[in-house]
Amino acid sequence: MKLSPIVVFFLLVQFLSGQIQDKVNFVHADVVIEPIPVENRINGRVTYQFNVLEDVNSIFLDAVNLEFLNVSFDGVKVDYDYNGKRITVNKEFKSGGNHTVSMDYVAKPKQTVYFLGWDDAVGNNEQVWTQGQGKYTSHWLPSFDDMTEKVEFDLEIILKEDYTVVANGNLIKKQILPDSNGYLWQFDMKEPMSSYLVGFAIGDYDKKTIESSSGIPIELYYEPSDFKKVEPTYRHTKHIFDFLEEEIGVSYPWQNYKQVPVQDFLYAGMENTTCTIFSNQYVIDSIAFMDKNYVNVNAHELAHHWFGDLVTETSSEHHWLHEGFATFYAYLAEKDIFGDDYYYWHLLNTAQALQNFSEDDQGEALQNSGAGSLTFYEKGAWALVMLQDRVGEETFKKGIQNYLNKFAFKNVTISNLMEELEKVSSADLKDFEKLWLKNPDFPYDQVVSFLQKKNSSIETYFYLKDKMAEQPDKTEAILKRNWRKLKSSQLKENLVLDYGAKLSPEFLGSILQSGDLKTRQGVILSQNNIPVELKIAMEGLLKDKSYKTVEAALYRLWTDFPQNRSKYLNETDGIKGFPNKNIRLLWLTLALVTPEYNTDSKALYFDELSGYTGSEHHFETRLIAFQYLKSIGGFTDTVLKNLVESCSHHVWHFRKSAREILNDFLQSEGNTARIKGLYPLLSQEEKQYLEKTLGE
Repeated sequence: MKLSPIVVFFLLVQFLSGQIQDKVNFVHADVVIEPIPVENRINGRVTYQFNVLEDVNSIFLDAVNLEFLNVSFDGVKVDYDYNGKRITVNKEFKSGGNHTVSMDYVAKPKQTVYFLGWDDAVGNNEQVWTQGQGKYTSHWLPSFDDMTEKVEFDLEIILKEDYTVVANGNLIKKQILPDSNGYLWQFDMKEPMSSYLVGFAIGDYDKKTIESSSGIPIELYYEPSDFKKVEPTYRHTKHIFDFLEEEIGVSYPWQNYKQVPVQDFLYAGMENTTCTIFSNQYVIDSIAFMDKNYVNVNAHELAHHWFGDLVTETSSEHHWLHEGFATFYAYLAEKDIFGDDYYYWHLLNTAQALQNFSEDDQGEALQNSGAGSLTFYEKGAWALVMLQDRVGEETFKKGIQNYLNKFAFKNVTISNLMEELEKVSSADLKDFEKLWLKNPDFPYDQVVSFLQKKNSSIETYFYLKDKMAEQPDKTEAILKRNWRKLKSSQLKENLVLDYGAKLSPEFLGSILQSGDLKTRQGVILSQNNIPVELKIAMEGLLKDKSYKTVEAALYRLWTDFPQNRSKYLNETDGIKGFPNKNIRLLWLTLALVTPEYNTDSKALYFDELSGYTGSEHHFETRLIAFQYLKSIGGFTDTVLKNLVESCSHHVWHFRKSAREILNDFLQSEGNTARIKGLYPLLSQEEKQYLEKTLGE
């Protein structure tokens, strides 16, 4: 096929760019951005300082769907080529030269920067935040999708509104701009980082500042209405920070640390350098802390500041060096806080999940660049548990110190890590690499044997399971004979979850009386139907200090004892539960379908339940509300409009669930016409999605 001259030129530029960028060293970036939230737009300017290592004839930056207004080289306007994904400056650059390239641009990002709450009718909870992993910062800032290009990024953010701005580095200035033109927030970084770690968050926040034992300032952000949740949300933060510095053996490598919760975040958290952004579903009270707390995510994102931020993978086949390490050190931090039992039982649970994954022929090697989260996180953590056991804790720690110090602010491969560990241990670790890094299967038997040696309660667990498997008709007798000797609450909880459905009401009643919170929870979760003999004891769980237990008890009691439904609803009225309002949403649904309950308030209950489908609420809350309304046939036009809007939501798994609910709704006769009747109320994007869904 003959190519046109234009195509040949374009391919040549791309080829040269890909080959010569390593001959240019980008050192520093001054970034000035002005978010215009009501227009989902960013006005920006970036100036890069770079030096030329060898003669080259072009430089490039990744820049996705940006509009460039001006590009200058060393202060002089220059021509450039732009293909919608990459901007290239074609010019002769001589070796040894130090230069600047500046760009004025406009970004209207469809991802990476999220503007929330600025266009809804409620007019509250306005936020702007970023999520740049793995190569998406170029959607709002001309930068580098390649993680091996590390730059010191200093940000200035201009905002019309008087909201709090949080970003990488030290806040060195906040000033009011003249002529009431807004506010300038100026941040300074001290060390280089990959572009995907550049991040900022804007919203209505207060903060609490603490300090690590090594003197690092730690800023804990929260919305003013959540001031009572600051302590349980950030509980153990200083402990985690101090523990990781000691356990890793390398000082925290950045000048400060900040954590800020945001609405509808795509993941649990993200380790933007010095500025972790995390889901506000972890902003919890002391009751929620028992079942869903921020401790693990807190430790995980902080650990990334060594493993990912300080030393960064060269490519995705080395992703274990990020997620496996962050997961492993987070588990060690939890072990230090909650104890050995908590740690080893958590490892057992992840081992069982990995075993099930492997048995379904879905096993993945850690060096598989396309592996999923379960592999990179949990199998990755297990690999480090076994590697530490193989070489010894002190040797492992020394090897990790050497690895981090040698490759600080650089990029790494798995071989770099293994070489350092082989040096300090004087061991050949090729067999370890074969079993743990290259093998798609999970060595379940080996890890169970390891756990039984390390933890007596897990050893007892498997001993009792074997006994009950041999004599299944004597399950309760075996448990009764051993129950008082069991000291581990983790052991008791797991035994109840496994065998609770086979136990007598008498024995379960005694467990409820003596068990701790998690064991009591195991009882209610293990029951398909509540025995009459346990009715009173189970009713006591409606007052338990666990939202998970209360939710399960309310549903089970309401279902099994219909004559007492009003009583159960009265006892739980006003309890919201987790941040996703799990108990309140269940309560509203049960109140609506209990004919005799507060008949005069049914309309208010329905309005509240359907209101939770609106875009001002977190997507977890919205999804639960949609599911409950579907179950009771409660799809009004307002709910349907919210459902259609959700089909274009930026969180993919919520979007997928909303589309499944909508598709199911459309299967019933007459519902297509109902959806078409909403067209005048929908955006162009929503109309296009519906037309595609309806095949029009």
